[in-house]
Amino acid sequence: MTKLKGLEALETADAVFAALAHPARRQILLSVHYRGTANAGEIARRFECSWPTTSRHLATLVTSGLLNVSRQGRTRVYSTNADLLRGLLAQWSEYFE
Repeated sequence: MTKLKGLEALETADAVFAALAHPARRQILLSVHYRGTANAGEIARRFECSWPTTSRHLATLVTSGLLNVSRQGRTRVYSTNADLLRGLLAQWSEYFE
Protein backbone atom coordinates (compact mmCIF):
# COMPACT_ATOMS: atom_id res chain seq x y z
CA MET A 1 0.00 0.00 0.00
CA THR A 2 1.15 3.51 -0.78
CA LYS A 3 1.77 5.58 2.28
CA LEU A 4 -0.62 8.51 2.50
CA LYS A 5 0.80 11.91 3.31
CA GLY A 6 -0.37 15.21 4.66
CA LEU A 7 -3.99 16.20 4.37
CA GLU A 8 -4.90 13.05 2.42
CA ALA A 9 -3.63 10.88 5.28
CA LEU A 10 -5.60 12.86 7.86
CA GLU A 11 -8.82 12.82 5.82
CA THR A 12 -8.51 9.08 5.23
CA ALA A 13 -7.83 8.44 8.91
CA ASP A 14 -10.83 10.57 9.90
CA ALA A 15 -13.14 8.72 7.50
CA VAL A 16 -11.91 5.27 8.54
CA PHE A 17 -12.01 5.93 12.28
CA ALA A 18 -15.46 7.53 11.98
CA ALA A 19 -16.70 4.48 10.06
CA LEU A 20 -15.25 2.14 12.67
CA ALA A 21 -16.79 4.12 15.55
CA HIS A 22 -20.16 2.38 15.17
CA PRO A 23 -20.37 -1.24 16.42
CA ALA A 24 -22.73 -2.31 13.61
CA ARG A 25 -20.26 -1.12 10.98
CA ARG A 26 -17.43 -3.00 12.69
CA GLN A 27 -19.57 -6.14 12.65
CA ILE A 28 -20.48 -5.66 8.99
CA LEU A 29 -16.82 -5.18 8.09
CA LEU A 30 -15.77 -8.32 9.98
CA SER A 31 -18.62 -10.35 8.52
CA VAL A 32 -17.76 -9.38 4.95
CA HIS A 33 -14.06 -9.90 5.58
CA TYR A 34 -14.53 -13.45 6.88
CA ARG A 35 -16.99 -14.37 4.10
CA GLY A 36 -14.75 -12.92 1.40
CA THR A 37 -17.67 -11.21 -0.34
CA ALA A 38 -21.33 -10.64 0.46
CA ASN A 39 -24.21 -8.97 -1.29
CA ALA A 40 -26.35 -6.32 0.36
CA GLY A 41 -29.21 -8.73 1.10
CA GLU A 42 -26.90 -11.23 2.81
CA ILE A 43 -25.46 -8.46 4.96
CA ALA A 44 -28.88 -7.07 5.87
CA ARG A 45 -30.18 -10.50 6.93
CA ARG A 46 -27.28 -10.95 9.38
CA PHE A 47 -28.05 -7.82 11.37
CA GLU A 48 -31.04 -6.51 13.27
CA CYS A 49 -30.98 -3.09 11.59
CA SER A 50 -33.68 -1.98 9.19
CA TRP A 51 -32.80 -1.97 5.49
CA PRO A 52 -32.33 1.85 5.34
CA THR A 53 -30.01 1.72 8.34
CA THR A 54 -27.99 -1.13 6.85
CA SER A 55 -27.81 0.77 3.57
CA ARG A 56 -26.44 3.85 5.35
CA HIS A 57 -23.85 1.73 7.19
CA LEU A 58 -22.74 0.17 3.90
CA ALA A 59 -22.50 3.60 2.25
CA THR A 60 -20.34 4.88 5.12
CA LEU A 61 -18.02 1.89 4.85
CA VAL A 62 -17.73 2.31 1.07
CA THR A 63 -17.13 6.07 1.34
CA SER A 64 -14.40 5.50 3.93
CA GLY A 65 -12.69 3.03 1.60
CA LEU A 66 -13.05 0.07 3.97
CA LEU A 67 -15.49 -1.74 1.66
CA ASN A 68 -15.31 -2.12 -2.09
CA VAL A 69 -18.53 -2.55 -4.03
CA SER A 70 -19.05 -4.02 -7.47
CA ARG A 71 -22.21 -4.61 -9.45
CA GLN A 72 -23.12 -8.05 -10.71
CA GLY A 73 -26.29 -7.48 -12.64
CA ARG A 74 -28.72 -5.84 -10.23
CA THR A 75 -26.80 -7.06 -7.18
CA ARG A 76 -24.17 -5.10 -5.29
CA VAL A 77 -21.36 -7.29 -3.99
CA TYR A 78 -19.15 -6.02 -1.18
CA SER A 79 -15.60 -6.99 -0.27
CA THR A 80 -13.19 -5.54 2.26
CA ASN A 81 -10.23 -3.33 1.57
CA ALA A 82 -8.09 -4.82 4.34
CA ASP A 83 -4.93 -3.28 2.88
CA LEU A 84 -6.27 0.20 3.60
CA LEU A 85 -6.97 -0.63 7.23
CA ARG A 86 -3.66 -2.43 7.77
CA GLY A 87 -1.70 0.40 6.17
CA LEU A 88 -3.55 3.12 8.03
CA LEU A 89 -3.13 1.41 11.40
CA ALA A 90 0.57 0.83 10.75
CA GLN A 91 1.07 4.43 9.70
CA TRP A 92 -0.99 5.75 12.62
CA SER A 93 0.99 3.70 15.15
CA GLU A 94 4.25 5.17 13.80
CA TYR A 95 3.17 8.55 15.18
CA PHE A 96 3.43 7.12 18.70
CA GLU A 97 6.84 5.50 18.40
